[in-house]
Amino acid sequence: MERPDFNSAEINKIIRHRRSMFVAQFKENDPVEDEIIHQLLENANWAPTHKMTEPWRFVVFTGDGLHKFSTLQASLYKERSEKAGNFIQATYEKLRDNPLKASHIIAIILKRDLKAGLPLMEEIASVSMAVQNMYLTASAYGLAAYWGTGGLTFWPEARPYFELEEEDMLMGFFYVAKPAIDRWPEGKRKPLEDKVAWVR
Repeated sequence: MERPDFNSAEINKIIRHRRSMFVAQFKENDPVEDEIIHQLLENANWAPTHKMTEPWRFVVFTGDGLHKFSTLQASLYKERSEKAGNFIQATYEKLRDNPLKASHIIAIILKRDLKAGLPLMEEIASVSMAVQNMYLTASAYGLAAYWGTGGLTFWPEARPYFELEEEDMLMGFFYVAKPAIDRWPEGKRKPLEDKVAWVR
């Protein structure tokens, strides 16, 4: 294979202008084409992976699947919170209604291969880089997207739904929609010089 001719200016622009956009900025009832979601996932599949374990797995909810996700999340919250005596109606409604405002919700799963003998940190890093690839692709397509670890993420009761083994992890959900706003959010970072030490 010949060395690819990369556009460094374009990749710099995409990385530096990637932004999280949340449910309040989603355009409802105007779904993103499945082919674009496929591109997000295909690019995720090319993340770096030590020993080629490729630990990322995804479950995509869209259409009626969003209602299934919404029902699962809200019902598990109600069950858990009523048992603990801290049920909040507004939280229940948020967990029930917000998923329906997205076009697609992608569950992010770390499927561990214990035989590879890799530290957990390396596998988490691989899945995180896969999600970054999804983020950058979403930005390139002008989509609103964010990675969240709320709701079901850390609830043991959700694990059977995603067929997780003991060593696997649910690492949150990637929400995708068309943006309801024309203006692209601005970002800010503290100076790089405050975070880097050079040793020569």
